[in-house]
Amino acid sequence: MIIRTKHFMLLAACGVVAGSAGAHGPARLKVEHSIDIQAPADKVWARIANFHDMSWHPAIASTQGSGGNVPDATRLLTLKGGDGKATIEEALNKYSAEHMSYMYKITKVDVAVLPVTNYAATITVTSTGPSSSKVEWRGGFYRGYPNNDPPANLNDDAAIKAVTGIYQSGLDALKAEMEKGGR
Repeated sequence: MIIRTKHFMLLAACGVVAGSAGAHGPARLKVEHSIDIQAPADKVWARIANFHDMSWHPAIASTQGSGGNVPDATRLLTLKGGDGKATIEEALNKYSAEHMSYMYKITKVDVAVLPVTNYAATITVTSTGPSSSKVEWRGGFYRGYPNNDPPANLNDDAAIKAVTGIYQSGLDALKAEMEKGGR
């Protein structure tokens, strides 16, 4: 009887281990995108430094915010083409004018608008010369569907594609504006 009990416990333990091996959730995803801009870093930073102003991004119809450029400040982004219903709520985590950088997170978004969860990102401007700079946008997030076997519109590829598109279009627009002598 003792031998059978030991075998049962061993089999049960193996079953738990084997069963949990395929049951883990999604991995944290990362997107990093940068662009070189032929404009001084301080001028580029001045354009994006206000956490409450994302008018430089072509997907943003309007931004409302409170709290300035200090941690826990918030902003509400209303996206173009969504009849005012497609919004993203964000909060500022860290801000450094000295290092021309800020970190923020999404606090509320419908995965139909942006197929991600638990999103946090950093935007940094670096001088690469007297009249040139580099802007880096890095983000980490999980796909929009937290369980195994996500639908195609909420899987890892959909999340990476959406965030990459946001970064690419935003940085391209910023470059175009800055290199044309914008603000």
